[in-house]
Amino acid sequence: MAIARGFGWPYWGWRDPGDLDRIRSEMDRLFEGLSGGLSREPAAGVFPLINITEDTNNYYVRAELPGIKADELDIAVAGKGISISGERKIPAAKEDAHYHRREREAGKFSRMVDLPGHIDTEKVEASTADGILTVVLAKAVAAKPKQITVKAG
Repeated sequence: MAIARGFGWPYWGWRDPGDLDRIRSEMDRLFEGLSGGLSREPAAGVFPLINITEDTNNYYVRAELPGIKADELDIAVAGKGISISGERKIPAAKEDAHYHRREREAGKFSRMVDLPGHIDTEKVEASTADGILTVVLAKAVAAKPKQITVKAG
């Protein structure tokens, strides 16, 4: 307690902890002005978002692809990998439109993912529903777990 009173911990002389937030926002604004506003543009994220699961016989790849039609997708599989590519199209806004926030980007995308084991490329199924692409990839015989029977001596 004596340290806190003697040195003003944790604020070290700042009268209000909100002062630090105000100074940070002022510095951000200053650097945005110097960079010509380039930092306002969001960085490109990973698209599409993918979940991969497995059971005894299959790997399941589920990807979020809202607004993209099945015939606009290209899926390729080989060995232990899957590639999903396509193009996300967003209707253009009016010429005099002013964005308040712009996070969705249009353009071509491609995701390549390695799976934990080899797949049987002859047994792959893909379907879309409600903006979710589901790809079922059968495991190759060598990748499937093998049950070993232990014999008593």
